[in-house]
Amino acid sequence: MTQAVRIIGIDPGLRRCGWGIIEALDNRLRFVAGGTLTPPVDGPLSDRLAALAEGLNGVLDAHRPDEAAVEETFVNAGVRSALILGQARGVVLVTPALRGLPVAEYAANLVKKSVVGTGHAAKDQVGLMVRTLLPGAQVKGADAADALAIAICHAHHRISARRMGVPA
Repeated sequence: MTQAVRIIGIDPGLRRCGWGIIEALDNRLRFVAGGTLTPPVDGPLSDRLAALAEGLNGVLDAHRPDEAAVEETFVNAGVRSALILGQARGVVLVTPALRGLPVAEYAANLVKKSVVGTGHAAKDQVGLMVRTLLPGAQVKGADAADALAIAICHAHHRISARRMGVPA
């Protein structure tokens, strides 16, 4: 008998880091929880990154996911912004990995295509499809909706990857 897998999707960011947890059993999905981590905007970068890791560890402790999926971020801003986002991404990648969770990464266009059907979908379209695919989901903001979309994308792609013998 197949067992449900609990997946956390994470939309990395240092100001707002969305997270969403679903359970996937075959092709059935169930909303578990979602929210946004908001580390302090002031203070040393190291303290802000530590607050992000602490918040994410709290979510992982509370919901015990089996796998993690993180969005590959595309930044078209300045070099400093890209570096800071990269450091936040590092925290988001390593925190579940240190707990032994497999961590998959997905491009934003693939997430949108998997959830909405087009890789250039607007944020409101992603949110609408997340609510459609996860009836009864309490989606708290665009960052949490994006994180749930990442988890949904992983739920779909992990099955295909397993069938092809590729780790998801």
